[in-house]
Amino acid sequence: MSELLKVPTMEEYMAQGKQPEILFWVGSAGSFDDRAKKITKAFVKILNKANVDFAVLGTEESCTGDIAKRAGNEFLFQMQAVTNIEILNAYEVKKIVTCDPHSFNCLKNEYPELGGQYEVVHHTQFIDDLIASGRLKVEGDLYNGKKITFHDPCYLGRANSEYDAPRNVLKHTKANIVEMKRHKRTALCCGAGGAQMFKEPEKGDMDVNVLRTEDALETKPNIIATGCPYCNTMMTDGVKAKEKESEVEVLDVAELIAKTLGL
Repeated sequence: MSELLKVPTMEEYMAQGKQPEILFWVGSAGSFDDRAKKITKAFVKILNKANVDFAVLGTEESCTGDIAKRAGNEFLFQMQAVTNIEILNAYEVKKIVTCDPHSFNCLKNEYPELGGQYEVVHHTQFIDDLIASGRLKVEGDLYNGKKITFHDPCYLGRANSEYDAPRNVLKHTKANIVEMKRHKRTALCCGAGGAQMFKEPEKGDMDVNVLRTEDALETKPNIIATGCPYCNTMMTDGVKAKEKESEVEVLDVAELIAKTLGL
């Protein structure tokens, strides 16, 4: 599969004296987590299909520092951020697209005060633009008649008020999009944000991800769609906790579009 994917690096572009249309910020999850790597590959397939001129930093990309900041280590955050900003500015990067709302929020809202001024776009926004501009034609009936519910990532939705792009994109799957009772501005966190992904939850009646999965399962979906690798993990674990793996699939918006296109 990997030989079909064209993933150039910024270093290669600079060697040719060229600048790509976008820098694809892969993020820690998309680089190292086996499940999230599938989201990365799906998005790259979409970029290749739409003939988008893009590049990645490759081994020069480091963690944004978002998790350190949320956990209270501002010093580590600034070390990570300044290192990344120096590399991004050296390559004269103007526009960044990422599949991770945590990276999206951090690069967009927290890097500017440290000298990192970029146009930052979430991958659902970018796919929405590709479809709207006619660069990507989504045709296929794979999900026709299926029921999909979308879980709003906190850092995309409530933190950055982007609710429409993922839903606009999902409409092109021809599936029936159903909303949970808590959605958009009232959506419930999956339980992974604020560095909670990397620790056990505090004692209580129920894990947050299981509670959120119950919200999703009430819509009786075939698929729970996400726009964040962390949400994907938490909702997948929630589906397992409810023993619904045989009935409900958890897929990123990019994966749904790539599958619809037969990629």
